[in-house]
Amino acid sequence: MAFTINQLFKLSIKYLPTIAAIITVIPLPVKAATFFVTERAALGGNDEVNWESLGKVFNPSAPDFSVFLPNSFSATSQGGLELDINIAPTNNPQITPPYIFQTLPPPGIRTNFAQGDFILFGGIDPTGFKPLPPGAPDPRTQGNGGPLSISFAQPVFGAGTQIAIDISNLEVETFITAFDNANNLLGSFSALSTSSLALDNSAVFLGIRSDTPNISRLVFSSSSPQYALAINQVSVIAVPEPTFTLAILAFGLSCAVLKRRQRTWPNNY
Repeated sequence: MAFTINQLFKLSIKYLPTIAAIITVIPLPVKAATFFVTERAALGGNDEVNWESLGKVFNPSAPDFSVFLPNSFSATSQGGLELDINIAPTNNPQITPPYIFQTLPPPGIRTNFAQGDFILFGGIDPTGFKPLPPGAPDPRTQGNGGPLSISFAQPVFGAGTQIAIDISNLEVETFITAFDNANNLLGSFSALSTSSLALDNSAVFLGIRSDTPNISRLVFSSSSPQYALAINQVSVIAVPEPTFTLAILAFGLSCAVLKRRQRTWPNNY
């Protein structure tokens, strides 16, 4: 059965919503690859999660224990992306729950993140902590360094953060691992780092980037889980909405071209 150009155009208009829906729902077949990123600028994030947004910041000068966090909680990025955060609980009853603090000079809490950063911290054993004079050796206070996972409500192209372990002058291996929404391993990378109290933004950045939006969960951990793990703001490469807009626009453009041509071509062409 032969179709005229006019008939083909009418069919394309009739089934445009169905075809557009199929393009949106069914992902294009792409072989994914993941890459390790060690600089925030190189990640190229278009969204961010700042822990200050939770509205619960611990002040060491006026402790308010009501701002402590549960081991599992939710957050929202600046762009509206929902995330679930899970910090593995510790077996040590002396260690506090997780909390957020702003790293600042004394009487604030010093780290090797940038001054003023808001830090998500796994928790610490306050019974082993006491203020020390400058130059004193690190007391190596125990803390919760269990794996910290971030799950994204919608898969992303990539994400990363700076990470530090609450122990000075000890080289520690830190890890980042990515999974898709079926819990398949996408990639795992690590870097060596040494924490300090210098407030110099030297905390190592760990990020993973993919060439397709398939990252649903990131897990951060270290080779010294007996010391607390800390991260600052999380940079995210979120998927722009609506998905596959360019493909749908291209289809619409082809329909417009067919309409223009059918005005000049004979109907029995």
